[in-house]
Amino acid sequence: MDMPNFKDVLQKLSVFKNNLSLLVPMIIALVSVLLFIPTQLMSSKLKKDVEQKSINNGLRKIKNLETSAVSSQQYEMEAERQKLHAADANEVVKLAMQTTQRELLSYDIFPAPDPNGFSALIFQKFGENFRGGIDTMISNVKAGDSPTDAEIQRGLENSSSTSRMRGRGLSDMMPMSRDRNYGGMGLYGGGGSMMLGSINRMIIDEMCKDRAKTISVYINPSNIAGYDYWADYKYDIKQEDAIEDCFYHQLAYWIIEDIFQTIDKTNSGYDNILTSPVKRFMGISFTMGLKARRGGGGVFRAIRGRGGRSQQNQNKTEEADRPRYVRDESDGLSESCTGRYCSQEESKEGIDVTHFNFSVIVSAKSILPFMKELCSVKEHQFRGYPDPNDPVQTFQPVQTFKHNQITILESKMGSINPNDMTHRYYRYGDDPVVSLDLVCEYVFDIEGYYKIMPQPVLDTLAGKDEENR
Repeated sequence: MDMPNFKDVLQKLSVFKNNLSLLVPMIIALVSVLLFIPTQLMSSKLKKDVEQKSINNGLRKIKNLETSAVSSQQYEMEAERQKLHAADANEVVKLAMQTTQRELLSYDIFPAPDPNGFSALIFQKFGENFRGGIDTMISNVKAGDSPTDAEIQRGLENSSSTSRMRGRGLSDMMPMSRDRNYGGMGLYGGGGSMMLGSINRMIIDEMCKDRAKTISVYINPSNIAGYDYWADYKYDIKQEDAIEDCFYHQLAYWIIEDIFQTIDKTNSGYDNILTSPVKRFMGISFTMGLKARRGGGGVFRAIRGRGGRSQQNQNKTEEADRPRYVRDESDGLSESCTGRYCSQEESKEGIDVTHFNFSVIVSAKSILPFMKELCSVKEHQFRGYPDPNDPVQTFQPVQTFKHNQITILESKMGSINPNDMTHRYYRYGDDPVVSLDLVCEYVFDIEGYYKIMPQPVLDTLAGKDEENR
């Protein structure tokens, strides 16, 4: 292909030299052509992007809005949702009430005895039911106590042939001394030193082990607050005070039930004390804390009186180790880490709180499992509270409710000396054991038991009878 002659091109373009007016339009036309082509290309791409992205996305959003638009019945659906929320709240309130709806030891006292058929025997009957209930709890956990001094002495006397073989009489070998811990004749001399021969020590040890093999936990009912108090109860106080006394011991009974249920559950599956986790229940108190516990043996004494009662009833009050409501810090047995106290308003709503202190001997590896079980959910049976005006006392069908009312506020663990007088006839097995002291709080739902609260108690809580506080 021949290349154009450059001179010929210049000659052809020379026409613009003579006609400059034509040069400018030509340049503008040429630039317009050059700009038009990419503009068209960009416009086509932009149109395509708008169709694919903006318009299509917008159409999809519109279609989605069509399917998710608020229904004309939306208000009805919201009302139903709120109704379900209300039902949940009501169920929580109902469950809280059920924790405190418990069986009573007597349905003739709460909220008040029938004035037409009133008899002082109803208080004595209450005490019998209280002690009988404790005895049943002890039996249910297969509990018993260690051999007494009298039992040990009889056992040695039955083995007197051993002493005769050594050429001595039993009386020459057994110097007796008064044992204040047990309130009877002990088999140990001054300073707790053993005065018997090695054979008699072996006999005593075997007797103690044989007892441990027949029971699951050591429990002496006299170490349970209220048990001895109701042993020889006499109605020699005002009716209002007697009713109040029964009510607070009813609260104590519910708390004791939970402790025994904890022991039973923890020891489930074990044959006897030598292998069980909970070895011994030392005692429970509602009127003293850890610092007031006597010595290291776990023998409880109610040294913290309620005070303020009339002189007529002061002695009886000091004898009663019973719960008291914790309305502020001064009423508690320990600092409240939960910050829970009794509701101050005179109302059917809110909570009541009481503290208690108890001690057990447990295997070292069972400390945390026992504490966890103590604070776990428990079950109880409830038949409803009959109408006090109903002479037949009609009950509802038995229902199973759940409760979880215990919180541990303070714990203290310590080693024990098996040679100490407190443990001399007790055998705990081969595993290491410790004493575990706990201060706990117990919460009652007011609405759950307001129906049975006696008027004297309500008056006391309302400050209408401060001399009884």
